[in-house]
Amino acid sequence: MTRRRSAYRSLDSLQRDNRDCRACAEAGHPLFSMPVLQGHDGQKAYMLGQAPGVVEGEERRPWRGRAGRTLRSWLRLGEDEFYETFYCASVTRCYPGKAVRGDRKPSPQEQDLCAFWREWELRLLRPRLIVPVGGLAIERLLGLKSLKECVGCRFEHGDAAAIPLPHPSGASAWPNAPANRRQLQTAIALIHAELASFDRPGR
Repeated sequence: MTRRRSAYRSLDSLQRDNRDCRACAEAGHPLFSMPVLQGHDGQKAYMLGQAPGVVEGEERRPWRGRAGRTLRSWLRLGEDEFYETFYCASVTRCYPGKAVRGDRKPSPQEQDLCAFWREWELRLLRPRLIVPVGGLAIERLLGLKSLKECVGCRFEHGDAAAIPLPHPSGASAWPNAPANRRQLQTAIALIHAELASFDRPGR
């Protein structure tokens, strides 16, 4: 049975309950893994993906498949540095299974059920940078639907900067167009500038 407290004082207790969550399965949605997330208290950068893939579902660790390797390559971060830099979560936390092409997109109800965990993570972590990755994460966080209009831009989300990235999955051809690639490089530069600012006084 899924446990959700009315309030959380620590990230550890939130993560314990999140990792046992079966709210979507209890609501009748097909799921093919337990929840996937990784991070620790004190991280100032928060990465929000769409949902785990099959590899992530098996390992119960975010960004382990090909998309994760592409993402780390874009950011020019080694594996250890990537996970130490970013608290990694997603719009929905369990592998949703396959669709006719690629992985199944989580339903609006699944997205709503999982929003509870994200909202509490952001309250407890109070990150300075949020990086939504892919159209679904960008729409859920910022309400924006066009990659063309948001990749390469910096937005405000509460006290945090929000810098969207396209999804690094091979299923998305968006980053391949030269103009889009330039927007991607601008976004990466903005992310690195935010990360560098964490060491400045007052940050």
